[in-house]
Amino acid sequence: MAKAQKTVPKKASSASIYDKLSAGLSHKRTFFVILFSGIVLALITFNARVSEAHDDSLYIEAGYKYVHEFPNYYYTSNAPMYPMFLALLTLAFGTNLIVFKIFSLLFFVIGAILYYKALDKRVPEILKYFVFTFICINHLVLYYSSQTFSEAFYMLMQATFFFFFCKYNFGENPISDNIKVDYKRWLVLGLLMMLLTLAKNILIFGIAAIAVFYFFRKEYKKMVIAMASFGLFKFLYELIKGWVWGDSAIQYKSQMSILLNKDPYDATQGQEDLAGFFGRFTDNIGLYLGKRFYQILGFMDEQYAGREFVEQNGEMVAKMDGKIIFFALIVLFFTFFGLYKAIKNKQSLITFLLLFAGTICFGTFFVLQARWDQPRFVLVHMPALLLGISYGLYEFFKKDNFNQRVFIGFLILITSSMLISSFTRGVKNIPIVTKNLKGDIYYGYTPDWQNYLKISAWCADSLPESSLIAARKAPMSFVYGKGKHFFPIYSVFAKDKETNQSNPDSALAIFKRNKVTHILLASLRIDPTKNTGDIINTLHNIAAPIAQKYPEKLRLVKTIGETEEASLYEIRY
Repeated sequence: MAKAQKTVPKKASSASIYDKLSAGLSHKRTFFVILFSGIVLALITFNARVSEAHDDSLYIEAGYKYVHEFPNYYYTSNAPMYPMFLALLTLAFGTNLIVFKIFSLLFFVIGAILYYKALDKRVPEILKYFVFTFICINHLVLYYSSQTFSEAFYMLMQATFFFFFCKYNFGENPISDNIKVDYKRWLVLGLLMMLLTLAKNILIFGIAAIAVFYFFRKEYKKMVIAMASFGLFKFLYELIKGWVWGDSAIQYKSQMSILLNKDPYDATQGQEDLAGFFGRFTDNIGLYLGKRFYQILGFMDEQYAGREFVEQNGEMVAKMDGKIIFFALIVLFFTFFGLYKAIKNKQSLITFLLLFAGTICFGTFFVLQARWDQPRFVLVHMPALLLGISYGLYEFFKKDNFNQRVFIGFLILITSSMLISSFTRGVKNIPIVTKNLKGDIYYGYTPDWQNYLKISAWCADSLPESSLIAARKAPMSFVYGKGKHFFPIYSVFAKDKETNQSNPDSALAIFKRNKVTHILLASLRIDPTKNTGDIINTLHNIAAPIAQKYPEKLRLVKTIGETEEASLYEIRY
């Protein structure tokens, strides 16, 4: 009889694709490779100029005013804390654009690290690195990493709060509702919550999200303690602010008056009613979740407006493109699906981040006029939204290795697209930033902007110190005019309803009352990508009626540029 052979069972391979990839990613080198890639991309995409959007210049000018007009100046528009920080840099280095931008770069790096630390060991490795990669290599995050907008600063503040909140609530030693034991940690959270509302006014909705989170976890005492700690620091800050700055420091008053208007630039159109706010809400959902969300990821043309103009009652009215509503519904569906999965699987950290981001987005969409339509308003919440959406898909595709490969392939597609986009932009930017840093500060701007900024610098060098120039982009003129203040014009004032131009006598009276001595008329393009002949004509609609009725009152002083010129006129009262 043949001897029976002993069969040795094959070792079953129980590790899934998720498990294998997670094990591979868990090495520290993965973190450093991604972070190093982000730093390299941030350096080659470094922008040494100010943005044409001008809000970044507004913060720089506000920082200057904090220093030179203290205590009679307080920035109340939207992010009072960032100009305060720029004021400290101004004290130390003067109004130095490159220094300000280097600090934005530092905010980007530290913020990315803290966001990673907040997620570490608390969410699946694959998702943690997907979100971390997005923060490090996304072209728009990189753009703001070298700008003086408040986004890099805010993302650092947000990441700092997330780091401590996650550590205290989802760590090995969670914070208790015993104040005697944990008062230090509650004070840290309260201080950070208060600082968030100074980093961005809209973060008051984020404070509500924290209360909602504790409420649904039935941690009522923690909810009360958190709100009390926030209230304590907010009360102390308001006391100090009132004592130092007085009435000039009413933080929400000026911004609320703008938000309540139908048109932020034209108060004569009246204030929004309830139906109007709901209209804003639906429009903004389409614009930010149906357009900007996809543009940030590189899935939609950045020049696509999402709106088309149609004739209605003899006027051209902007109408929302229906397809962006459809795309927005897709984002909403997968976000709520991710939230459902996170709640079901008791993924408290993901649940919290989605509640936090979702509540702030809700507030943003409800209060902001749709005409703002800037990607940065949703960009700062993209890491949380992507984490929630990807978690829902991660759970949906985990049933077998084939499905897991599909999901991982999808993440690789997104990250590869972002990497290629950012690297391509960086390569194109290298010769521009090189010339900027070597002294050609106007290189990289289109001719209309070069002429505008050059004449702003000429005003600072050639006009008396007492002169005051009315300008459409006054904060940018301030930066390139070496700290000379310009009189900002954002809309046509004293408007005649029939002509949509200023009443010349009223316009002259307003200029005289504000001691304006000159008007800067530029040829700034409406379409920044090409010269179509259509320009931003706000100041032209103020100056033209004056020139028609009183031609002797406007004297040409200087013109720069043969095409798309910028001209300076003296007002002779």
